[in-house]
Amino acid sequence: MENDFFIPITLPVKTMVHSFWQTERVTNFKTETIIPQGVVEIIFNFTDDEKIEAQLGNNNYKLAKCFINGFNTSPVNLYLPQKQNFFGVRFHPVAIKNIFGIPPGEFSNLTVDLTLIDASINSLWHQLYEQKTFEQRVKRFSMWLQKFYVQQTGRDEMLNQFLSTTNYYVPSVTQLSKTLCYSSRHLMRKLYALTGMNTEELLLYKKFLLSVHLVHYSNMSLTQIAYNSQFADQSHFIKTFKHYSQITPGEYRKFKAHLEGHILKDVR
Repeated sequence: MENDFFIPITLPVKTMVHSFWQTERVTNFKTETIIPQGVVEIIFNFTDDEKIEAQLGNNNYKLAKCFINGFNTSPVNLYLPQKQNFFGVRFHPVAIKNIFGIPPGEFSNLTVDLTLIDASINSLWHQLYEQKTFEQRVKRFSMWLQKFYVQQTGRDEMLNQFLSTTNYYVPSVTQLSKTLCYSSRHLMRKLYALTGMNTEELLLYKKFLLSVHLVHYSNMSLTQIAYNSQFADQSHFIKTFKHYSQITPGEYRKFKAHLEGHILKDVR
């Protein structure tokens, strides 16, 4: 199994891309569940001669060779071939509309064939497939991306930072509005366009994401995690966790894979 990960640090790519990743592996597991991770990403599927089946919410898919996926509020279930080869790009949400002309909230809880939105993705897929290393793919994608660069405002940069990181303090609506210098109504419209959620929903979602991080990496009790994730009590924490992931935090801790938010099941 090989997993690669890279966070860009140079302009203009770092203003658009949160991170690049790649997975090339042979697995003995038949299914993988990916609980909501609070990201907008494009995934290039280089798995040879395989149509990978997936389920997201009530929708069933056969994954396209390149697809975009927005903020999910339900887990993704993948039915895995033994060999997989994926290259992914996680974006800062504000950048998506500049690149494809569509706000990322339109892709929430969907996996959309990106070649239907931008025909040039077909050529880019082939160019990336021909690259021999992860580093070469990152370089090639970065070159393609630069033509879409638009300088962001300070407020957009703060929005990206808030949406793209695991925050150890989730502010109230009033606090977030003041920090970003938006009225509450304008902030709600902005966040809905970026995530498909209104402000209150998003702040609860951010608490959930923080709790996933703490369950995955810490040895805290569930009571401690509920407190540190700013839930009113443990019951509210467990109810929220199960709402988004369809499992309890205790079940996630028991069955989690190496990568945060991933669960591998059904040995071949």
